[in-house]
Amino acid sequence: MSFSQGSLRGGGTGPLGGVIDHRLARQHLINEYRRGRLARHQVCDAHPELIRAAREVGEPTQVDCPICAEAKLVLVTYVFGPRLPPYGRCVTNSRELATLNRRADQLAAYVVEACPECSWHHLLRMLPVGGAKARRRA
Repeated sequence: MSFSQGSLRGGGTGPLGGVIDHRLARQHLINEYRRGRLARHQVCDAHPELIRAAREVGEPTQVDCPICAEAKLVLVTYVFGPRLPPYGRCVTNSRELATLNRRADQLAAYVVEACPECSWHHLLRMLPVGGAKARRRA
């Protein structure tokens, strides 16, 4: 593994770089809640549209909600980029994501975990999607 400046920043070839993982920030937030430094209403504040997407089209996991422990978390993926709506596009299946990945434009996918019961949510990771144009040049 290289520790060059590019590799530490994600080092991908496109303008979005590589995968950005937010698990450390997630764990810090959970720890702060469990220590009593954050109230439940401060961490369980997901937008109603995110919770609707989690219930309707989200990908179920086997992970218990770290806040309420009453429900399993659900993953919801949104893609943003050129020629997509300004509010992004909610990806509902892997086939749709594969289609977006073949696009020439560089897009960004955001994978969010959400609890349909208590409205906990957290951005898990951001990853580049598409960019066939940039891959052909490399």
